[in-house]
Amino acid sequence: MRARIVGLTVAAAVLAIVLFGAPLAAGVVAYLIGDERAELERAADVAAITVAADLAAGRTTATLAGIGFGDDEPGTLGVYDLAGSRVVGDGPLTADASVRDATGEDPVAGDAGGDLVVAVPVVVQDQHRLVVRAATARSEVWVRVGLVWLAMSGLAAVATGAVWLLARRFAARLARPLEEVATGARRLGDGDFSVRSPHSGVPEIDAVGVALDSTAERLGALLERERAFSADASHQLRTPLAGLRLELEAALEDPEHDLRGAIVAGIAAADRLQHTVDDLLALARDAPRAASGLDIDRVLAEARQQWDSRATGRQLLIRRESEAPVAAASPAAVRQVMTVLLDNAAKHGRGIVTVTARETGGVLAVDVADEGPEIVRPDAELFQRRSPRASGHGIGLALARSLAEAEGGRLRLTRPAPPTFTLLLPAWEPVVAPAGDDPPARPAGEHGDVHMASNPLTLAGPRKRGT
Repeated sequence: MRARIVGLTVAAAVLAIVLFGAPLAAGVVAYLIGDERAELERAADVAAITVAADLAAGRTTATLAGIGFGDDEPGTLGVYDLAGSRVVGDGPLTADASVRDATGEDPVAGDAGGDLVVAVPVVVQDQHRLVVRAATARSEVWVRVGLVWLAMSGLAAVATGAVWLLARRFAARLARPLEEVATGARRLGDGDFSVRSPHSGVPEIDAVGVALDSTAERLGALLERERAFSADASHQLRTPLAGLRLELEAALEDPEHDLRGAIVAGIAAADRLQHTVDDLLALARDAPRAASGLDIDRVLAEARQQWDSRATGRQLLIRRESEAPVAAASPAAVRQVMTVLLDNAAKHGRGIVTVTARETGGVLAVDVADEGPEIVRPDAELFQRRSPRASGHGIGLALARSLAEAEGGRLRLTRPAPPTFTLLLPAWEPVVAPAGDDPPARPAGEHGDVHMASNPLTLAGPRKRGT
């Protein structure tokens, strides 16, 4: 690219020089010939005045030496009579065409045998007596023309060289950003989404760089979302898969096991897996929120079913205060947050796990507490997301917090001992119907099937311990 830019620039400069220099060179020839003829006419006029003065005084001009031309000026002077014979000076013995044509009062210019000739008539007392002929070799003019053309060629060469240097500089300035953009594009193709194009100062090239940077950011964000989705999906599906595997292994190992019950339990576990996958896909695709409020009773009932399927042998208490407001949140997001919190309590907590839905400050608060040891890790580290390749650690709480914040809520560790996590969700404000219309339907959660403020449910009896 650089060579093409330099070549085109130099070619354009040479073309411009030729188009400008050719007429100028022709003009130089015409100018120098005209200047030489003017010099010959001046010398002939001087000689004519001298000859006229001699004739008026009755003298005969003996020589023209030192008249008209200087010592270093090439040229010849001759005086001819009306018969065409040379009287004095240098020149042909007989008059040439220019001398013969000088019959009036004006000078006559012409060429003769490779010489430039100017003939000036000598008039004394209104009588045409003689003709003065001034001549110089045309080669003398061409020597001057050659020197001028040589100077012009030198200037053209200097100009071409300057254009070449400038073209190299500007070609480097134009090509370097494009080469860097090309390098960035190759790195982007190799999977390096951190590539950024430097600022070049050329608007068009910078526009390409900005577009490439934007593409890299979008691809990087897309890949990061895909990696996060893979990690989140594996994290959220691990526990249901483990439960399904335990149910099937127990049915295989116990000959007296109710196979139909195992199949039914397996189908239920598969349904929960499908539900989890659907939730994750909906969250990954930013599915629009439901027009109605969150059915917290249904979410709590699903949390009960999920805990029962774990078979941890630990009790789960679920409480819902009657004053708990309806929340404006996606059921899929809240289900996944509850899954993470219950999974965290099952793996790292102890004793009874308590889930409480209550009102605080006009928002819905869902507390998940257990009787495990005190959490000593700082809040920032507790919710920090680790590598997507982490083996099930450092993903759940970070995922839960990001889902809560995406719904306009918060997830915090409100009490380190006993460990209590609180999910805060904004209250849902139903659309007020105009006068005369039917009032908006109440969310299903207002009269759901889980009202546990005064009669908490308790998981009775020991169950097989899960993972």
